[in-house]
Amino acid sequence: MRKRSTSAISAVTYRNYSLAELRADSAIHITGVILAIVGSIALLSVMVDHTAVGAYVATTIYLTTLVLSITISAVYNVWPISPVKRLLRRFDHSAIYLLIAGTYTPFMAKSGTWWLLATVWAIAAAGVLLKLLKPNRFDRLSIGLYLALGWSGVAAYQELAGALSASILWLILAGGLVYSFGVIFHIVERMPFHNAIWHGLVLIAASIHFAAVCSTVV
Repeated sequence: MRKRSTSAISAVTYRNYSLAELRADSAIHITGVILAIVGSIALLSVMVDHTAVGAYVATTIYLTTLVLSITISAVYNVWPISPVKRLLRRFDHSAIYLLIAGTYTPFMAKSGTWWLLATVWAIAAAGVLLKLLKPNRFDRLSIGLYLALGWSGVAAYQELAGALSASILWLILAGGLVYSFGVIFHIVERMPFHNAIWHGLVLIAASIHFAAVCSTVV
């Protein structure tokens, strides 16, 4: 078991990024972490006195996955190439599943689509286990699963449309489109600054979804 794990970790290869690329990516991550923490504190502070317990819990779950995902991504991407970085890769990819499920939580709690929320979290948990126990395998499949999970809300469109305003639905859609468009830059690794562009689009998409959550719960 130990030999397989070590072999799987050492199988990861990394592109040699220029100093300018690393600095750009680091700046984006630092900005993301600061915005996520400050935004989370501000939103929870506004909600604390006049929000139902269920909505507060759902929002807390979302904000936890947001801060966790961006923080892990920042640590992983700035860490120098080493066995530790390859280990962090597992947690970075796992956190994406948690962020997708966490982002859906306030919206599905608001619309009462508990069946889909449970399904999303079950798939996210399976994805996390896959990334932790079988690292560096099924990477292309994982990208497809990220996208499928991210767009799974379409299955509950009627319920979501009945509980959320049109402006919130448009924000959810816009964030999903930005995330999906960003995947292109994530895959095309030969493109200069591809990683910084990808993470920049992730930050934009996360900000759009944050605005949608704010509009939903405040």
